[in-house]
Amino acid sequence: MADIHPTLDELDRDGALREAGARVDPITRGSFLRRALAVAGGAAAAGIALPALSPGAALAQSGSDVDILNYALTLEYLEAAFYAEAVSRGALSGELATFARTVAGHERAHVLALQRALGSKAVKRPSFDFKGTTGSQDAFWRTALTLEDTGVEAYQGAAVNIQSRDILTAAISIHPIEARHAAWIASISSRGGTSPNSPAPQPFNPARTMDEVLAVVRSTGFISTMAGATPSQGMTSQPAMTG
Repeated sequence: MADIHPTLDELDRDGALREAGARVDPITRGSFLRRALAVAGGAAAAGIALPALSPGAALAQSGSDVDILNYALTLEYLEAAFYAEAVSRGALSGELATFARTVAGHERAHVLALQRALGSKAVKRPSFDFKGTTGSQDAFWRTALTLEDTGVEAYQGAAVNIQSRDILTAAISIHPIEARHAAWIASISSRGGTSPNSPAPQPFNPARTMDEVLAVVRSTGFISTMAGATPSQGMTSQPAMTG
């Protein structure tokens, strides 16, 4: 079988993720390292899940916080739609099918929690074209690896820019779940895929700045159309960027 390993640029054909991410100031690696211990320690100790956010919790927060949550929401829309389609198509079996069903539920919960926190400022769900990657075992796990690895790095890179303690705690509660998804699909691929992916290949995980995440996004084409923007942000669709 041909090597099918879509990148995020191939998923984000119309630039929805680039558009959301462009509104978030990128962080430097140094700023992440300076703040990582304080952020991770405080959030882990709090142990509050994202659904604990009250409806519209982001409305009173800074524009930067809203932009970051909307960037996260766009990523979650993409992941939730991918797994939902994979489950509905019924082409997966064994542990991959279990993985898809489990993660689909998690991603739906993430979407609902972020929408609840953002209230009227939430960006709309784009439409998607997954190019057949949900219709076979091999294409599915390769795409899932791309999505989960990028999701982990995106949350890690953006979290240090969040001003609100409540929203930061909520974002950090999603990050480790994405990391567990990434480890799980890497483990499955190492046992049943065509490349030996370790569930934990390195002792430290690098954060990606928004620019770095968006560089990956430029090679995707899964988002086929971008829904209407929120009135407060005035987001408009951009032409697709091809890699």
